[in-house]
Amino acid sequence: MSQTPGQTVRVRLVFADQGTFHAETVNVPHELLGRYDRLVDLLREEESVTRQLYVDMGRLVSAAVEGEEA
Repeated sequence: MSQTPGQTVRVRLVFADQGTFHAETVNVPHELLGRYDRLVDLLREEESVTRQLYVDMGRLVSAAVEGEEA
């Protein structure tokens, strides 16, 4: 399925903080998903993402593209 340039996908991030969990949903460019083996690498290394979004990797429990089966 071809994607329109500039299209984004929703990514659900779950964080743990002192025994409680907190979920956030963010958007990332769809075309970047195929460039990384792991979603966490995209969130940590992709400059176009890190300029817009800070992810506390020490508290990140999971990251998943919404709508994808595990």
